[in-house]
Amino acid sequence: MSSERNITGHYGRGSLLERLEAALAEDGADPQRPSLEALAPYDQFHTRGLEATKEIADALEVEPDHHLLDIGSGIGGPARYMHSRFGCRVTGIDLTAEFCDVARHLSGRVGLGDKVRFEQGDALAMPFADASFDGAFSMNVSMNIADKDAFYREIRRVLKPGGWLVLSEIARGAGPEVDYPTAWAANAEASFLVTPEETRRGLESAGFEIARVRTTEKEAMAFGARSREIVARGEKPPHRAVILIHAENARAAMANISRGVAEGRIIPIEVLARRR
Repeated sequence: MSSERNITGHYGRGSLLERLEAALAEDGADPQRPSLEALAPYDQFHTRGLEATKEIADALEVEPDHHLLDIGSGIGGPARYMHSRFGCRVTGIDLTAEFCDVARHLSGRVGLGDKVRFEQGDALAMPFADASFDGAFSMNVSMNIADKDAFYREIRRVLKPGGWLVLSEIARGAGPEVDYPTAWAANAEASFLVTPEETRRGLESAGFEIARVRTTEKEAMAFGARSREIVARGEKPPHRAVILIHAENARAAMANISRGVAEGRIIPIEVLARRR
């Protein structure tokens, strides 16, 4: 329970919807009727934001009658994107209650209230029946989960046989541990990184077949370089979710992540697997 409080306290700072509305207004968007495009810089919390979400979607075959699960859904950006692209149902689950509340508000404001829904809950004990989902995705979530084996088994339980899983995560690289704070943890007590190979073995042991594991550090570094060029021109960066969530700690978190990737201490990875 103390670990849960540590994690939710890191993400749930209060007044998130009000801060987001103020940011949208500053951007010239209508906070009460925002478009998906206006939300994208803020509601895609993971590495590379919407760019990474689009790349993941490009590799999937999703039909309108499919039901997808977003594990660690944050304020709902990836779930809304998947629905808007494929027309499918999407259910998100997140440990942080404030994230779920804001995700529901935003989905209602863009007219997706009955298409995309969000549940507050633990990814190790999800409130869903066995074999409920055709596919699942989880973006920058498992870094906060110590018991990876239980996490993978629980995902397998709620997937239909043959259902796919995409993980987009930060893995442990070589050398010293990453410096904190980061976007996912204020300190090492809430951070549980494993290597890409340990991720592969854990998924296989849980009953998944691995279709692909790829590292995306080059893409992450290129995205960071483009973002710095945009800021140098006096424009807002394309990915502002970390700033929205972590406010005064955002600059240090982003610098630590950027340095960790450049030094090979952390490795962004994407995994595509299927339930056996």
